[in-house]
Amino acid sequence: MEELIQLIHAHIHHAHFIIFSALLLAGLNIPVSEDVMIFISALLASKHPDYLPHLFMAVYLGAFFSDFISYCLGRFIGPKIFEIRFFANMVSHERISKIHAYYQKYGVITLLLGRFIPFGVRNALFLTAGLGKMNFIKFALSDLLACTISTISFFTLYFHYGESVIIYIQQANSIVFALAFIALGVFWYRKKRAT
Repeated sequence: MEELIQLIHAHIHHAHFIIFSALLLAGLNIPVSEDVMIFISALLASKHPDYLPHLFMAVYLGAFFSDFISYCLGRFIGPKIFEIRFFANMVSHERISKIHAYYQKYGVITLLLGRFIPFGVRNALFLTAGLGKMNFIKFALSDLLACTISTISFFTLYFHYGESVIIYIQQANSIVFALAFIALGVFWYRKKRAT
């Protein structure tokens, strides 16, 4: 990560374009971490306050439009997306099925809470919303709210506390992921028992 920070720091005048572009690639399931991009943006903004608005808007809009790319892939390409080996290897049918079941039961709350879960869960959420033909306006408004809360929260934490807060964020992410996994397990178990 240090090399990436140095690269972007060396091109600070174009950092916001680099970060925005990298996040758009994440929407195509290319392994670009949104969390790392937020961290780099906030760290650079703390060292170069003149670039703060550009860096924040790049990471915020990049994250938001990245979600739309995943949603549109699911909505307009649909299940055919799994015929493309690149996507089939990135997101399993099992994960999509579990998330779709969660959408059926909890709706928009799935999107709002799922926005805070890393490890590729976010893209699976947005792809599943598209595959399930979730209403576009409903998706857009829910994602706008979730993206605003998560981006502002993490950017502010990283901006003020930098690397010292990373360990706590990673622990919190692990806890959220574990809780979501347990909730999905309980939901799946109850559904199996009911049938």
